[in-house]
Amino acid sequence: MTSADLWFDPKCPWVWNTSRWLLEVERVREVRVRFHVMSLWLLNEGRAGLEPWYERWLADTLGPVRVLIAAEQEHGSAVLRGLYTALGNRIHHEKVEIGPQLYAEALAEVGLPQRLAEAADVSSHDDALRVSHHAGLDPVGENLGTPALHITGSDGTRSAFFGPVVSPVPRGEAAGRLWDGVVAVCGTPGFFELKRGRTESASVELQRVD
Repeated sequence: MTSADLWFDPKCPWVWNTSRWLLEVERVREVRVRFHVMSLWLLNEGRAGLEPWYERWLADTLGPVRVLIAAEQEHGSAVLRGLYTALGNRIHHEKVEIGPQLYAEALAEVGLPQRLAEAADVSSHDDALRVSHHAGLDPVGENLGTPALHITGSDGTRSAFFGPVVSPVPRGEAAGRLWDGVVAVCGTPGFFELKRGRTESASVELQRVD
């Protein structure tokens, strides 16, 4: 079976769409999706020239990833799938403010201890966060963020790249066809980039799927 490893920051709307697409792909292709944590805050740490609005947007991103990495450290990587969905639905659809209420509700939904919410405000798991972050992004290349996707084929071949960025989320066989195309281009030696201007807003096109 082919595996798809996705590195995500839960506040990013684009990787949220990519993650929902991958869950659709699991339904129509022999693919197993695994989730890993990265941090947009870490990605932009010390970076000069950020737009003021983006600096403000990044300000509350570290708490959720700390909660996620603490949950992974204590309960294993399998818990990230459900916890990401619980956080993402609240952040992107219910517009719950990032903070204690968000963490408490998401942790309760997936049956994880409430004390994990305390990780949001401490640096205890930051070393593990950095390891996870770099494991996902270093193979992709410089100046790229999330979605960061690694595909490992049944023959062991592996490719890592940024994307795909999609809105709205493809469903059913449409999701499968996009997957087939992604696998084809990323398996082509020497292929690096295929891009066009964004004409849709992720915040408008998001669809809730549990």
